[in-house]
Amino acid sequence: MMTEEKLSYKEFLNTLGIDAEINADNEVKTYTSVEKELTSLYDGVGLRNISHLGMIELKGKDALDYLNRISTNSVKDLGKEQITRTIFTTEKGRIIDLTILLNFEDYLILFCNAEHQPKIFKWLDKYIISDDVKISDINGKYTLLELAGPQADSFITLVCGNILSNIPENSFKVVGAEGMLFFLAKMRDEKNKHKYWIIADQANGNRFIKYAVEQKGIFDFNLIGEEAYNIYRVEQGIPAAPNEINDDYNPNEAGLLEYIDFKKGCYIGQEVIARLDTYDKVQRGVKGIVFSEPADQKQYTLFNGDGNESGKVTSVVYSPKCKKNIGLGYIRKNYLNDGTMLTAKDSDGKEIKVSVHKIPFK
Repeated sequence: MMTEEKLSYKEFLNTLGIDAEINADNEVKTYTSVEKELTSLYDGVGLRNISHLGMIELKGKDALDYLNRISTNSVKDLGKEQITRTIFTTEKGRIIDLTILLNFEDYLILFCNAEHQPKIFKWLDKYIISDDVKISDINGKYTLLELAGPQADSFITLVCGNILSNIPENSFKVVGAEGMLFFLAKMRDEKNKHKYWIIADQANGNRFIKYAVEQKGIFDFNLIGEEAYNIYRVEQGIPAAPNEINDDYNPNEAGLLEYIDFKKGCYIGQEVIARLDTYDKVQRGVKGIVFSEPADQKQYTLFNGDGNESGKVTSVVYSPKCKKNIGLGYIRKNYLNDGTMLTAKDSDGKEIKVSVHKIPFK
């Protein structure tokens, strides 16, 4: 009989009575149903396996100073067990990726989007000259779980007890509870709501999932698949890679200014980003889009009534809450007002009337 550590994720889920469709990157489309999983995200608590994120380890006495020089946020004073977000940008100020950085004292781990991990790794390696910095690809080393939803605080307290009160926001600590050992990270999501990361080896990660499934009790708990999460993040107006976060756009356009320190020294792309902010040169922004009829593609080009291009649709989902197709897109600033009517044209030339909508969708 195979030990728990040797089981694939699909085999492990089968031991819990869950038959889930899993792709090559170990991403689960749906665990139960989209509707149940969305309810947990909005009203209860959901646990999402995000082990597919890119993971890069940095070691060396210059690692923090080095990251501070080549990314948008100030990270040089990031303390032990602290967390921050920072963006890597090109020389033209375009987004390479929005990343999350954790300081384990003897080493740092940079979590990035899987699609951009190879580019981030090459970018980091490119600018190391005489710095005492060593980078390693550690994809797959950890099981990474994200706990989110209005009941997340209560749920994690059930697991960990009072230790939660000893973990400041944007920090993490080692937790031993219920026969499990893991790092527990406390932070806020893009909409300023609490969320938690559980970082563990495979065995302890599996134990946490099993414990959560078996001990959900009074909680409106569900494991969260990528389909439900994608609907949730579009409804909430959260830009994501590779759709909205890529090198076609800059942080100003993507609404990511909170992850830029305008007072720190130079970094790659700093002059362009500062000039856009100082002289109000941002020409487009992320907005919500409501389709007047079903939309079956993920990307559309937007046009105004005169046939002039006015933006791009970057994400499309069917929202059970709105009962129609909605999306996110980059809209030129002349058309950002709520209710502005535009035409979306797909790659086959089919046209659909759409309206611009504020985010998050209500």
